[in-house]
Amino acid sequence: MIIDAWIQHPTLRHWQDPMFASLRRWTKEEAPTEALPLSVTIDALDAAEVHQAMTAAWAAPNNIMISNDEVYEFVAEHPERLVGVGSVDITKPMQAVAEVRRCVSDLGFSAIRVLPWLFERPPTDPLFYPVYAACCDLGVPFCTQIGHTGPLRSSEVGRPMYLDRVALDFPELVIVGGHIGYPWTDEAISVATKHENVYIDTSAYTTRRYPPQLVQYLRTNGRRKVLFGSNYP
Repeated sequence: MIIDAWIQHPTLRHWQDPMFASLRRWTKEEAPTEALPLSVTIDALDAAEVHQAMTAAWAAPNNIMISNDEVYEFVAEHPERLVGVGSVDITKPMQAVAEVRRCVSDLGFSAIRVLPWLFERPPTDPLFYPVYAACCDLGVPFCTQIGHTGPLRSSEVGRPMYLDRVALDFPELVIVGGHIGYPWTDEAISVATKHENVYIDTSAYTTRRYPPQLVQYLRTNGRRKVLFGSNYP
């Protein structure tokens, strides 16, 4: 069975958010003006022979681009293909913890994802810690992005070495760092090797773009430490 560790079914709000304009210089595509039918995402999974995909919400400070309730609706339409991943606004700690609990207990989600660059705060920032504690309490992984950012936001908060401190403070927390950590891939491998509960996922990179050290890691000690992810679409 092939499981994709990171996709999102984008809402029109997500597609059209101005911060993604910088990415379109690579794709040469205009911002969509109509919502993408969920059937298109399912067809893409079929074409790639992906059996299940972890589909994520997107929460930024005062900006919910893909809501947890929308993800719940996507999963409800295709429960055999999609697995819900929640997201929260860490700048509101009490609300964030309550929402993590709702995502897992009420919506049936299997993980929580928060992207440091959206908040311009590293994973060691105190605002993340209530979310880590809630994930530990509920027994779900914390997923995040490591490495540089495509949108024009600071990449420094994506340095994988920040996760070393988090893993030391929360040894029971399963942490998945997406986007392979480039250009700090060696840091990502180091942290994943050091900590039993830290993993890397390959989202946003085709195989031909994998750094040589990641390929070597996959062939040796990283076979059970690296997850496949696409970052669809």
